[in-house]
Amino acid sequence: MVNVYVSSVIDASADNVWARVRDFNGLPQWHPLIADSRIENNQPADRVGCIRHFHLRDGGMIRERLLALSDYDYSCSYEILESPMGVSHYTATLKLTPVTDGSRCFAEWSTEFDCEEHRERELADSIGEGVFQGGFDALKRHFGGR
Repeated sequence: MVNVYVSSVIDASADNVWARVRDFNGLPQWHPLIADSRIENNQPADRVGCIRHFHLRDGGMIRERLLALSDYDYSCSYEILESPMGVSHYTATLKLTPVTDGSRCFAEWSTEFDCEEHRERELADSIGEGVFQGGFDALKRHFGGR
């Protein structure tokens, strides 16, 4: 099992960042790797169990199921159902925590998954840097940070 954990501080309140990332179908509006997204079967994007079907800018297609969504905890968890990455048993959680010193939030994105042993480092780096840190960097730019 591979574990990846990335954290960052975003110069915006947890409420404001959560308003941006909460929509399970909203990845194309804030993540630079995502080209388009739709929720299958016209379900609401905040219904646990809904499935998002999206395309990466490089053409890859991914399907993910929403496992949990908490406005109280500013968190969501999901699993990959289908992807070109070669991962299995992939579950991830994105969580925000208010920082009481200023209008900022602490953001955490983590995952665990299985893959072929020789691809563990490559996939951990790609997901950690490209997906998770890339998303945090885009949020920082959006909210006026670095």
